[in-house]
Amino acid sequence: MKPFLPHFVWLFLLFAGTLQAQQQYTVDGQTYTLNTEVDGELTLLWNTIDGKYRYFSKKGAQIEELKNTKQNGTYLEEYKVVLKQQTKDAAVSTEKVNLTLPSLHTFFAKYNKLKNPNFYEDSATIALQFRLGAFAGISNSIYTSNPTNAFQPVAGIDFELIDAVKLKRHAMVLQFKQTFESDEHKYSASQLSLNYRFKFVKTTKFDAFINAKFAAFTYSSREYTVIPFGGPAQVYTESGGDFNTPLTFGIGADVKVGKGFITFNYSDIVGLNVDSNSEFPIDLTLGYKFVL
Repeated sequence: MKPFLPHFVWLFLLFAGTLQAQQQYTVDGQTYTLNTEVDGELTLLWNTIDGKYRYFSKKGAQIEELKNTKQNGTYLEEYKVVLKQQTKDAAVSTEKVNLTLPSLHTFFAKYNKLKNPNFYEDSATIALQFRLGAFAGISNSIYTSNPTNAFQPVAGIDFELIDAVKLKRHAMVLQFKQTFESDEHKYSASQLSLNYRFKFVKTTKFDAFINAKFAAFTYSSREYTVIPFGGPAQVYTESGGDFNTPLTFGIGADVKVGKGFITFNYSDIVGLNVDSNSEFPIDLTLGYKFVL
């Protein structure tokens, strides 16, 4: 296991290294932990709170939330009123500003450049989001010797990383999956894997994706029986760990429910770098994940 863990550590440190600094702010008596997107005379703050994007504008010591309330089918665009008030000392227009991170970033940077020619704009706009979930289901373990094609219970956890601005259709997932032995198939496995997901359907309420598993460490144990010619049956047990690059593909979907998502996965349908036992693949799980 030692050679394998650094791969995950370095990859996730790379992603985590792009995170923006967070700080606590009090707005209207409520304390929030917010990211700084644009830092200047007019500062743009944001975070995902209860699964929703929230934006705040800070000028001097005053912080105001940027809102766009829908009333009787019409958006009130209160955020434009706030921005007009805070930027009345410069020639900037709020007419084409949308309540999204890239659009707000452009507006705040434009104002700050007008007020300070030395203002430096960091154009790397991102909105990293983490999701943590648990799942359970069944599998017939087609990438093992499973003579009776027996089903086995599986369970595990997913840690998903998404950039909701520039790479909203893409995600990286660190997954732990436990396969439990059944009465018919005395095989169990603990697997830690790194996965890439492409979301070919992406909406606020529903995602459908292709999952590619490209690196995995698996520690497995197998019990099997050998009946020698003319002798009594003998039971053997094998166990050990292995790091490989299986390159297996599956499909899945996330459905927004409450503050998280119900998630369905049909995993390991096709494997390009592993041997199967030629049975039809069944690896189905259902779970729930939260936005952190």
